[in-house]
Amino acid sequence: MENKKNPLISTFSAQITSTISVALVLLVLGVVAILGVAARNVTREIREHMGFDIIMVEDVEPAAVNDLKRQLASAPYVASYSYISAEDALQQWEQDTGEALGDLLDVNPFSGEFDVKVKELYASVDSLEAIGERLRQVPGVDDITMHAEIVDSINRNIRSVAMVLIIVAGALLLISFVLIHNTVRLTVYSRRFTIYTMKLVGATPGFIRKPFLLTNSVHGVVAALIASGLLAAMVAYAREIDPSVAAAISWEEAAWVMGGMVLLGIVICLLAAAMATNRYLRLSYDEMFR
Repeated sequence: MENKKNPLISTFSAQITSTISVALVLLVLGVVAILGVAARNVTREIREHMGFDIIMVEDVEPAAVNDLKRQLASAPYVASYSYISAEDALQQWEQDTGEALGDLLDVNPFSGEFDVKVKELYASVDSLEAIGERLRQVPGVDDITMHAEIVDSINRNIRSVAMVLIIVAGALLLISFVLIHNTVRLTVYSRRFTIYTMKLVGATPGFIRKPFLLTNSVHGVVAALIASGLLAAMVAYAREIDPSVAAAISWEEAAWVMGGMVLLGIVICLLAAAMATNRYLRLSYDEMFR
């Protein structure tokens, strides 16, 4: 006897395959998005470790030091700062080297110094130089030491990495749309004669299109939830085996990425379903066999 497949089972199987395919594509996009978030956080951390040193004059007055501390504490460009006095610098030197430098020279060769870290927005050579010019006019300041070459090199590398991530994300988004569109089109193809029959009985294009859009939007949600669950498991595992991942990727950011995956799954599946359905709405009966 000839085995015949139940059309309901075939349709259900096609829908399952479609949902899993969409979930895998969304998972890849989610992984790229998480890597982008991690890169963004690491970039911010690197930039907020950029800054400059403020070297104070010898025998600077405590009032001048306190004045500068207040200015730095309220400055919009300061992420953090620390101050080491000339006495503390000498003591640290003697602890590190074991040499009594103060007794040897009979004078303290060190000056008080501020180590200033700037916020990400100000982590550029131009901004640092402008800040340095203003601070050189502050009473008690002897010099400002900038690390312009290091800052410029880091910013160039960060821009290159960001450009690569944007290109990869754009390419993956295009590829994912094509893959999801083809997957959804196959499910609509299996019901092309249903579309033709509905046209014959006078159903409007909007009425015919509606169940396909609803069904595929549900598939998009289910696929995105599957992908989000897998992504959450991957993030949890990465955070557990490497503590630095926890600093680079927070659960709040991961939740935003997963929410974006759900939205993207719905939008791409809706667009793909609309395009596929519209195609079969325009075909004649003979063209349905092609």
